[in-house]
Amino acid sequence: MAGSGRRSARSRIKSSTDGSDDGLLGSTKPNLKLRRDRTKDHNLIPIINVDLKIMLGIGVFSFLIIFFLIHNLIKPSEEAQRPRVVTPFPAPKIMDLPQFQGEHKESLYWGTYRPHVYLGIRARTPQSLVAGLMWIGIKDGMYHMRHVCQDSDELSTYGWTQHNARDFGHQVLVDHGLKLETSFLKSKSEGSGYGGDWAVRIDVQSGKPEWDKENGHLFFYLADEDGSALTLRGDTIDIRENSLLASGSRADIGGWQLHLESKDDLEIHYSGFKTPHIHNLSDLVLQNLGVQLRKFRLLQLSDSSNGSPNILVFQISASIPFKADVAFVSGSGVRNSRIKERVDSLTGNSMTSQLQEKQSEFDAKFRRCFDVSGKLESESVIVGKAAVANMLGGIGYFYGQSKISYPKNSNHEGHNNFIAYWPAELYTAVPSRPFFPRGFLWDEGFHQLLIWRWDVKVTLDIVGHWLDLMNVDGWIPREQILGSEALSKVPEEFVLQYPTNGNPPTLFLVISDLLYGIKNNKFTSAENNEITSFLERAYVRLEAWFQWFNTTQSGKEIGSYFWHGRDNSTIRELNPKTLSSGLDDYPRASHPSEEERHLDLRCWMLLAANCMHSISQLLQKKYESGKDYGSIANLLSDFELLNQMHLDPEYGAYFDFGNHTEKVQLKEAIEENSHVKQVVREVLEKPELRLVPHVGYVSLFPFMRRIIPSDSWILEKQLDFISNRSVLWTNYGLRSLAKTSSLYMKRNTEHDPPYWRGPIWMNMNYMILSALYHYSKEDGPYRERAKIIYEDLRSNLIRNVVQNYHKTGFLWEQYDQTKGKGKGARLFTGWTSLVLLIMAETYS
Repeated sequence: MAGSGRRSARSRIKSSTDGSDDGLLGSTKPNLKLRRDRTKDHNLIPIINVDLKIMLGIGVFSFLIIFFLIHNLIKPSEEAQRPRVVTPFPAPKIMDLPQFQGEHKESLYWGTYRPHVYLGIRARTPQSLVAGLMWIGIKDGMYHMRHVCQDSDELSTYGWTQHNARDFGHQVLVDHGLKLETSFLKSKSEGSGYGGDWAVRIDVQSGKPEWDKENGHLFFYLADEDGSALTLRGDTIDIRENSLLASGSRADIGGWQLHLESKDDLEIHYSGFKTPHIHNLSDLVLQNLGVQLRKFRLLQLSDSSNGSPNILVFQISASIPFKADVAFVSGSGVRNSRIKERVDSLTGNSMTSQLQEKQSEFDAKFRRCFDVSGKLESESVIVGKAAVANMLGGIGYFYGQSKISYPKNSNHEGHNNFIAYWPAELYTAVPSRPFFPRGFLWDEGFHQLLIWRWDVKVTLDIVGHWLDLMNVDGWIPREQILGSEALSKVPEEFVLQYPTNGNPPTLFLVISDLLYGIKNNKFTSAENNEITSFLERAYVRLEAWFQWFNTTQSGKEIGSYFWHGRDNSTIRELNPKTLSSGLDDYPRASHPSEEERHLDLRCWMLLAANCMHSISQLLQKKYESGKDYGSIANLLSDFELLNQMHLDPEYGAYFDFGNHTEKVQLKEAIEENSHVKQVVREVLEKPELRLVPHVGYVSLFPFMRRIIPSDSWILEKQLDFISNRSVLWTNYGLRSLAKTSSLYMKRNTEHDPPYWRGPIWMNMNYMILSALYHYSKEDGPYRERAKIIYEDLRSNLIRNVVQNYHKTGFLWEQYDQTKGKGKGARLFTGWTSLVLLIMAETYS
């Protein structure tokens, strides 16, 4: 999911090696290596200086002419020079709709919107106050700082067990015998500033005897992204006398105070920092601790501060077990007595009572939204709750500028072959907190299949943010790496986004669901009105998005499409990747060309056309020339045309079409100049235009989109492929590529292991299950067989995910097709969370 169409192996490098950021505290020489700073890129804006004395000497008439030229000729000329790729779509922004203002906007202002750290809080505003938690853990007999989610920390488990996406969340983290529970709570009361108040409870417990009575060290911090100074309470802090830690004021929320309450005997130390960015905050804390260790042999912050600090870090130390409640209250002109009352309501027994109430509300809403009663055992229900909680708890807010690939020889002065997109915000779920803590376009459609069933207003907010990122051509950058914190997790060479390349338009999946819900009275009257208003505003953007795909990704044959961006000159890949499809290394034509016809993209376009047709009918839109979406949908669902273009009639399977040969291999070769051994591709047979004979997920797309008639022999063949153990079937789910494929589990380069060439992926299995469920309800000769396969596949998927979760503590990116073991990124609660919809038998 990385700097590829989705998750190429190369883009996982930074995340898996980020351990150097946190360093070691096992000696007086901790690893205090700083990450290289990344500064923002600024577009140059020419300034026209005008000599006022000369201007005054010119007549009024001349002045008016100059004024006219500046405002009516020069400015449009400058606008005309702005590259289209970084020109926003010329329509009212969806997020400016009244339904996203007022109470809705304020209710979502504060949240756990920093998914890349173990606990992070911020507001949905570009320059926010941000808060977060670090702690010291012990691994291999040495102290380690924990802050940014990363696999190298080797936590036994972490993640949200409950989260409602708005004002409550509960998380459990187990770090080599140290157990932390964090709870987040929001409150809006009289006198509160914009967005209300919030509080965090940190419960530190011993999971192993070696932690009993040991001192635990937490580090809770508050930082201001715009660099404004934070006011420390004083040179010494004793919360037994006064719970106040820090205070300040902001235009958005008024005055604010940070308080700490606990019934336990806590020792508090602090340090203040002044820095233009916070993504290396753990390094700053480690440096401070390192100095203290070397000088005084004390594991504590220095109780000192830089002048006018914009970051304050508070060290909370105590004998384990202990609890600490941190309360943030805001609002200008509030009396001290009223503040104490509000702090008390967010800490101690009052907080305990509110958290218990929120937990009960979460459980009740879970039962209401996902009716799994009588369908599942308690072990599965636990996993279902974790799936939705982590999906909601993984929603983040980001602000920054994407970097767009742009040729150096263009008229515009690009930098290092890129140009900056306009500054933009994004509210989105993320696939994986440690590996992919940012927005991915094709993932998001799958995420919203789960989220809208929990909170449809949150879904509309997220989809609206994504569509507002559209440029004038109807293109949306596929991977959103916005802001310095997000950039710090991605190698620079994988940051660029390519405006020729798309990503599966999966947002149409959720929009299709919403349309179905309106048609079948699934929503309240108020929700119907908001969805309809949303679609009214979004329609012009969805049209542009559809047209972008329909023109830039179209093939030579009518009704054909192919994913752009494949490398037709590579000599290092066994089969050139198709990153933009999301199925990175899934086998396509061996020699990329414009003759290609990609089956999956054709089916995505059918979904989009059907969806646009339904929206047009709902909104009673009149068709313009070339925009008869019903006709386009009819063309793409034409069964005979589909068969002519993609069906192998002898085999009964659907395939891509392109310039292809099976006779390719990787072999070692000596580079002439350097005499270095390299693994390169060798082509043993001239390619020819043909069907690409690889059965797998792509082959099943016509089945997934239900194009195949329920009485067709071709449907029977799809059921054969699905249920055949020598092809796709396993006891853990359907493998991504058939065992009979020549590229099954083959490495694509010397360094790239197979990714979509065998392992089991939940998003595709969900769509296949959805189709099986559909065909099991349709009259036809294969109805009963589809039902049996559906029930067995559903059972296998649920059982394997549940067993892996209880064994490892995580949902995984993919699952091994031979033993069912979780693979790839762990804590992957993106589309793997669709297992909950499978549990509830709720399909799109």
